[in-house]
Amino acid sequence: MLNNKTLGSMLIVAGTTIGAGMLALPIASAGLGFTTSLILIIATWLLMTYTALLMLEVHQFANQEATLNTLAKQILGTKGQYIANFSMVFLFYALCAAYIAGGGSQLGEKLSNLAGVKIAPQIGSVVLAVVVATIVALGTSTVDKLNRVLFTIKIIVLASLFFVLTPYVHGQHLLNMPIEQGLILSAIPVIFTSFGFHGSIPSIVKYVGLDIKTLRRVMIAGAALPLTIYVFWQLLSQGIMAQEALIQSENLQGLVNAISGIAHSTRVHTFVTIFADLALATSFLGVSLGLFDFFADAFKQNNNGMDRVKTALITFIPPLGFALFYPQGFIMALGYAAIALVVLAIFLPVAMVWQQRKDNTAGYQVRGGNIGLACAGLCGVLIISAQCLQMFGVIPALG
Repeated sequence: MLNNKTLGSMLIVAGTTIGAGMLALPIASAGLGFTTSLILIIATWLLMTYTALLMLEVHQFANQEATLNTLAKQILGTKGQYIANFSMVFLFYALCAAYIAGGGSQLGEKLSNLAGVKIAPQIGSVVLAVVVATIVALGTSTVDKLNRVLFTIKIIVLASLFFVLTPYVHGQHLLNMPIEQGLILSAIPVIFTSFGFHGSIPSIVKYVGLDIKTLRRVMIAGAALPLTIYVFWQLLSQGIMAQEALIQSENLQGLVNAISGIAHSTRVHTFVTIFADLALATSFLGVSLGLFDFFADAFKQNNNGMDRVKTALITFIPPLGFALFYPQGFIMALGYAAIALVVLAIFLPVAMVWQQRKDNTAGYQVRGGNIGLACAGLCGVLIISAQCLQMFGVIPALG
């Protein structure tokens, strides 16, 4: 029987994972065919679940409140700590800035419609940042409760979307072969970043406690829920449209308009818009919670009210500033998101477990041994290579 914290933690993992990036999956995998994209999605899920379990193996010998900052210093030394801190701060500040800018723009538009007065997007960004900062500063329990409500609504919206679109799925579209094999490399970074939740693992360990059996269940089930939803989303999007039509849609708005036209329903646009808003909210909560706890550990802040306010300011002021005054900066940073996530979610867990197993052979160990660690490391190299090829224009950037 699942207790309250276990279920809530599973939903935090799933909510952090299922961000607005899910909507880019059909576009990123356009031209691959359903079977090839399905294989890539399942392989990525296996990789990310494996490295999440590696993080639990590392956590078992540390303090319950340890974050990546403490773990990296304890196992890899000062250099490892610097690499961990840079990748964490770089990636999560960029993500938070993107959420604040994108979510703030949407919020400003909604507030303008409600008030009947034009409200600047910057005001929406400030309001969103203050609201999320307040929720996160109140603690993981508060994030858990709100995330449950938002995630439940998100699932209802998705179920409604699936109900509307299922009659328009054509089996022959799902049997199409890949148009171009080289597109596989282009799709890998987008699919990989769609399974990123590792930054929130220390917060979940702190919340649940060092019960490895329970934490394993949280990671496996929490990552399996996005996998299930992604598979159904691919089934719908690639079953409704031929690959050529998916490629021509080019962006999310084009995809939504094309699907709405095929289904002859304006409800599709409404469902996708609501889902995108909820996906942004749950993912923003998970990412900012992980960053908040990271800074609390890095700056040795206590758990009292004043110290939590200080940590909230450190967590939210810089990305808010970037979103307001230098939006090009975080957009550029997001181009490197897959590389930072590879360091955070693959290279660091592999390196820490490799080192830890030399010194301690007792306790919980993820199956696969050194071969598993080597395979995960090679996957990380492949993802970074694909991202670099996109950055240099050798292969097209998708999603």
